[in-house]
Amino acid sequence: MADDPRIDPEKPLLIVDVDEVLALFMHGFARYIGPKGYEMKMDRFALFQNIYRHGETEHLDLATGRTLFDDFFRFGAEDIDPVPDAAQSLRDLSHAGAGVVILTNAPPQAREPRGRWLVKHGMDYPLIINEGAKGGPVAALAAQTRRPVAFVDDLLGNLESAAQAAPQVHRFQLVADERLRPIAPTAPERHTRIDHWPKLREALADVLEIKTS
Repeated sequence: MADDPRIDPEKPLLIVDVDEVLALFMHGFARYIGPKGYEMKMDRFALFQNIYRHGETEHLDLATGRTLFDDFFRFGAEDIDPVPDAAQSLRDLSHAGAGVVILTNAPPQAREPRGRWLVKHGMDYPLIINEGAKGGPVAALAAQTRRPVAFVDDLLGNLESAAQAAPQVHRFQLVADERLRPIAPTAPERHTRIDHWPKLREALADVLEIKTS
């Protein structure tokens, strides 16, 4: 897995996020911080403002939350459950002719554990570790193929960034955690919202102009 994956210009391309798209991040992160005296509350769609010391009503300060986040990607990032049907859906799309690239926002130390996690759960595709807006990487990847391109992410900001940088790319929002779905910022008129992989797989096959069955 590498940050400069070879893109086949004759294949349609699927660019896909990890956390809350392929991996149930919030559940895994909550498991990691629980023994350390913290808990997650789904009060808002903002990671660090959902972390509380057990029994307290004020969320954790952002600096401490960031430290927990960084340490999680060193020591706990392989203990995350995969999103149901995600691996099989990617496999079906890949076998039908789509190229797959995984584009995740994570700290640099996440590369090896995240790569091992993907392999373990049957999603051994080229991996790009990114920081910040995803529009630039999406545009750079899309420019390498003459075929249709689709991008899947849970965060509205990343989808908006991709829309500005690469408006020709088909954009889909998937929020895997049922607790986050009602509070996730969304704009279905600009980015198709589908929260279950079997249905999303069929929609992706349509825009990528491939057949999965």
